[in-house]
Amino acid sequence: MYLDARGLVLSTNSGKAATAFDHLVAGYLTQRADAGERLEAVLAADPDFALAQCMKGYFAMLAFKEAMVPTAAEQARKAAALCTDVTERERSHVAALAAWAEGDLDRTLATWEAILRDHPLDVVAFRLAHFLYFWLGRPYELVASVDRVLPAWSEEVPGYSAMLACHAFAHEEVGDYVAAEPSGRRAIELDPGDLWAAHAVAHVMESQGRRSEGIRWLTALAPNWEGSHNMQHHLWWHCALFKLEHGDHAGVLELYDTRFRNLNAPLTVASPDVYIDVQNAASMLFRLQRLGVDVGTRWVELADKAEARIGDCVSAFTLPHWMMALTATGRTEAAGRMIEAMRGFAKGQGTLPPLVRDYVLPISEALLAHAAGHHDRAVELMRPALGGMYQLGGSHAQQDVLEQLFVDAALKAGSLDDVRLVVERVAGRRAIPPERFLGWREAARRADLAAPPA
Repeated sequence: MYLDARGLVLSTNSGKAATAFDHLVAGYLTQRADAGERLEAVLAADPDFALAQCMKGYFAMLAFKEAMVPTAAEQARKAAALCTDVTERERSHVAALAAWAEGDLDRTLATWEAILRDHPLDVVAFRLAHFLYFWLGRPYELVASVDRVLPAWSEEVPGYSAMLACHAFAHEEVGDYVAAEPSGRRAIELDPGDLWAAHAVAHVMESQGRRSEGIRWLTALAPNWEGSHNMQHHLWWHCALFKLEHGDHAGVLELYDTRFRNLNAPLTVASPDVYIDVQNAASMLFRLQRLGVDVGTRWVELADKAEARIGDCVSAFTLPHWMMALTATGRTEAAGRMIEAMRGFAKGQGTLPPLVRDYVLPISEALLAHAAGHHDRAVELMRPALGGMYQLGGSHAQQDVLEQLFVDAALKAGSLDDVRLVVERVAGRRAIPPERFLGWREAARRADLAAPPA
């Protein structure tokens, strides 16, 4: 047995495999594009390394793609068969993978948190839990998780900057900007290439309306992102959001074409339908069209990919974005098939089906009604989902596009009570008034004209 970089036992007889495992984890934490190659190096050194086989399953699930779930399930079985002489911590990781592949995300999270109670330096368990809490819209659990383990860490422990980045992002998502920004900035001092830290601070700036500062922050850090995976595209999306608020539509479209939806870039060629890239693209095109900007034919390739993913509901938050592409291109029949597939999925077992039933379906049906000009119907469909759709995951900045869908329908339906409803929701979450945001100015003006509730 060997110890990893944080002193945790690794059940492998190969020193080369142990060293390669540390290299793999470092790549995962820093979001390197070559993480898959790093994993293959571990497995080549020791194919019987149970935790490494488990990591292969984790990576499959991190793709948030239905086609990868059987791979993850097979890896869970393979890793379990190798767990004859491993630590309880490693065995628990395999159990967490099996639960994840089965769709029981609550059991998955509980297993990782159990690992962290005994091993707060298990950065893989922590970072995976951070990921799932985020994509289940659980910001307070995001905060609780990092606050429980951070006292066990210090700057001498490898991966500390990644922990600070998670601390920053978690606290930003609950509006604790005073705690969030210093952690994010310190993480960048320790590792200028930490994308999650750059992301957390960008979120603080977005919520506080610090657009010019946000553009400078991201563009100054961008040279450090070389070799990273699709997360860098999301950072360029944030930069485009800042430019959008300045009314720089040409600048937004340039970033769309050259940075976060550049289909000729090496990072996107292999996975142009990866969930975060789809969300970036669809939400930006939706915002631009709301402002009357001609986006040309950019929706078409997204709609093509959406048709190919009908029935894939693993990433609940991505589903409305697929629907945006289908409705924007007039593919009503395909949109109907996607909705029917969601209805089938919603009858299943696990953590996600109820979320698809209660939130994704109403939003998707509202998109279809809105595109058909049935704005009253869109408002009626979506109103019950407003209070809980945060459970689909996504940050405040990402969820904003769904709220913009509702307010656009409410404005076109002339339903001022609903305009007031959603403007007040946004005002309660932002550090500055909604009228300071381009997509909300008309709604905020109309909400002021609406009669207050009796």
